[in-house]
Amino acid sequence: MTTDASTAPPQDLFRRTKVNAADERTFLFKLLVACLIWALGVALALLPVLWPLRVLGVILIGAMYAHWLELQHQCLHHSAFRRARWHRIAGFPLGIPLLVSYSHYRVRHLQHHRYLGTDQDSEFFGFDSRQPVTWAGLVREALAFGRLGGAVADIVRAWTGSWTYEAGQIAPAREREVVAEYRLFALPILTAAALVALDQGALVLWVWLLPLLVAVPLHFLVELPEHIMCDNTSTDVLRNTRSITGSWFSTWYTNGNNLHIEHHAAMVVPINRLRQRHDLTLAHAKHTCPSYPQFFRAIAQEAAANRRTARARAGARAE
Repeated sequence: MTTDASTAPPQDLFRRTKVNAADERTFLFKLLVACLIWALGVALALLPVLWPLRVLGVILIGAMYAHWLELQHQCLHHSAFRRARWHRIAGFPLGIPLLVSYSHYRVRHLQHHRYLGTDQDSEFFGFDSRQPVTWAGLVREALAFGRLGGAVADIVRAWTGSWTYEAGQIAPAREREVVAEYRLFALPILTAAALVALDQGALVLWVWLLPLLVAVPLHFLVELPEHIMCDNTSTDVLRNTRSITGSWFSTWYTNGNNLHIEHHAAMVVPINRLRQRHDLTLAHAKHTCPSYPQFFRAIAQEAAANRRTARARAGARAE
């Protein structure tokens, strides 16, 4: 006898599952695909002619840099490999283009899972989903290139011995890992500087700097739906988080980030298995959406409504 999702207990959403060999192969395949697309982007971006293809290459590279962070996110939760140590080995290089320390991200992100719905909630990338939705706020966060400057400052502090964790407590071993990773980030920066000095600045421009103009806003758009316009004062994942059914493409590109309720309900479950729980989410969760276009339409409508409200209040004060 089968059980309909609407009558199945929502506790099934919270059931933990260990990583098996098939899950590991799935993640490695996703990693291979992402690297191949990045390599294609590099080949196109470095073409001596055909500017439209070069621009396409930059877009592909930037899209993969943002996608790599979603793969890194799976490594944070130790849900990609059967052996824990492989998560940092794979996760660290995935953050290099955007200077995202695997260990720093992991400590902050696990705190986000622990404190979601409370005043202690604080995500690594700093976007506060509890604030009213405004056009200015959306644009500011989409173009938050200042985070890269903050990462450079962390690199400097790591090398000068002044880096400290400012978002709560951190184990000494984790702090050493964070400092070591920020110190290693000096290598790609120095390599880029050396290439510029050797008159190879075009390589740095087309393969790293220009793609960042694509990667930063794309990553923001991937992260935006997670908790915005949800019940952010509730600690119930069925109320404070959103899942988007999405297409196979959006599920692949976001590495299952669209199935965010399922992820928060059981964060150690391999990403490739979250789809199996989506019917339960649709039956029991408050904030679900069929597609990304529909979600972004809702965000645009909310921003427009908030702008009209702000203008009306300004007009009333003027009178």
